[in-house]
Amino acid sequence: MAVAFLDFEQPIAELEAKIEELKHVGSDSELNIEDEIGRLQAKSRQLTVSIFASLTPWQITQLARHPHRPYTLDYVAAICSEFYELHGDRMYADDGAIIGGLGRIDERALMIIGHQKGRDTKERVRRNYGMPKPEGYRKALRLMRLAERFGLPLLTLIDTQTVVTGEGGSGGALGIGVCDRLLMLQYSTYSVISPEGCASILWKSQDKKEVAADSLNLTADRLHKLGLVDEILEEPLGGAHRDPAASAASLKAAVVRYLNELTAIPADELRAARAAKIASFGVFAETAA
Repeated sequence: MAVAFLDFEQPIAELEAKIEELKHVGSDSELNIEDEIGRLQAKSRQLTVSIFASLTPWQITQLARHPHRPYTLDYVAAICSEFYELHGDRMYADDGAIIGGLGRIDERALMIIGHQKGRDTKERVRRNYGMPKPEGYRKALRLMRLAERFGLPLLTLIDTQTVVTGEGGSGGALGIGVCDRLLMLQYSTYSVISPEGCASILWKSQDKKEVAADSLNLTADRLHKLGLVDEILEEPLGGAHRDPAASAASLKAAVVRYLNELTAIPADELRAARAAKIASFGVFAETAA
């Protein structure tokens, strides 16, 4: 799959285009241009490192929405040796925006629930662009209760508009986001509202979306500093879509590590710690001026 570059990545795109052009020239002639290709590849990498070292919150939001970014089912296929999807809420319908089922990671059984967007127009419509309806959350609740009945750990992957793999916004994220450990991929976002939605409310114009993105503190590093996120999972250079296998390996290692830690703690202690953690969010102390 060809790499789709975002607007702030255009200098990188231009270098990569030159590299591809030289590769075609080299394959059609007897000229040895490997040295020039190597030089341009090194320059492209240095430029990528430089650009990604100082990304703005809005640029990170764009990365979180990248069309080639791995989705929940991509991660499930990469980290699970087995996965059996379960459907329906047993009341009304099956919501394609929420997927869930029984999985196995390194011989450990667990329940996995996550948002799923679509790759093409037909699938996006079927999955409502990753935005669940009530039946989606009823399905999620049914699977959570099933996991509780059989004593299975629960892994949720959050990727919905307005373990956060891409966008994590509003009640759509919070609905399956109550957890013992919250992990965020490096270039994902987690917020009560999208930057565009925030800008429309506060400034009556989406033109202020970049200001809104900065004010919302929606990036992984800022949320980690605020104590809302337990760990940031580093992504491959250029984002998870540049090397999905490496991103999945990082996620799997973290999931296995936390499963080993949390399954050793009694359930009552986990529930008490989870409640205390949630109650601590937003607490602040006033100081004298």
